[in-house]
Amino acid sequence: MRNWMERCARLVRHRWAEGRMNSALPGDLLQRLEQRVAASEQSHSGEIRICVEAGLPFSYIWRDASARERAQTLFGKLRVWDTEHNNGVLIYLLLADHAVEIVVDRALTHAVGADVWQKWVQEMTTNFREGRYENGLNLALSQVSAMLCEHPSATYQRNGVGLPNAPVRVAMDRDD
Repeated sequence: MRNWMERCARLVRHRWAEGRMNSALPGDLLQRLEQRVAASEQSHSGEIRICVEAGLPFSYIWRDASARERAQTLFGKLRVWDTEHNNGVLIYLLLADHAVEIVVDRALTHAVGADVWQKWVQEMTTNFREGRYENGLNLALSQVSAMLCEHPSATYQRNGVGLPNAPVRVAMDRDD
């Protein structure tokens, strides 16, 4: 558990990161990512969501919550768990901590070994730390798409529109 001073420092770092959101993920990049997600989802029945957050809400920082905990919460809030074949994937980026998380639904938990997920996260983290957000997110999309194409659920026909393809940028003016 972090002490009071460490929590305050983390809070400042997370609030300061908000200013980097637009430079890290400009509108044209978000549009390209949306197009890549849509194209990917034409080849499998999975659902991919990208979520980027500059900094954690105050309550998460104060209780020393991890990026993983936040990603799991957003997995539910964004309804990624609510896919027809339980094959949703959330790619989560927390700018303030240079943290990356991939959260997958029930049907995919054993599709790829933990070591492979960790390798993908490490590759993305390396790109993000070097400011190459588009490269890191494109890499993640390629790897996740390839995995979804190989998964047995890929043979299911898509019913309905599914989840939105646009990346989500979570705003700071909330505490959830």
